Amino acid sequence: MLWQYVPIAILLVLSTALAVLIVLLDALLGPRKPTFRKLSPYESGMVPIGPGMRRQPVRFYLIAMLFLLFDVEVIFLLPWAVTFRKLGLFGLVEMLVFIAILLVGYIYAWKKGALEWE
Repeated sequence: MLWQYVPIAILLVLSTALAVLIVLLDALLGPRKPTFRKLSPYESGMVPIGPGMRRQPVRFYLIAMLFLLFDVEVIFLLPWAVTFRKLGLFGLVEMLVFIAILLVGYIYAWKKGALEWE
């Protein structure tokens, strides 16, 4: 029974070995000629203004995480829409509960000021 998983194990071992080999070859054979231009924070040809590393406000990350959270949860609407007729009334009620939970979370984040951009 476990023999069915041997091809997957072989694929996992080979892909891991190939990834490690590529990283090692790059570290051993790659060019190492650091220049001022290469070490500057921007390589777009523009003169950098200010320090290259600035502290980002936590609100930026909070809004990004909330976007990802709600975006991923909205993806669950597609399989529901595809199988809507098979699920019937039970599926409709379950999706309404799901959307209500999303709405409560969205309102909570909104009331806490997590969506305010200053």
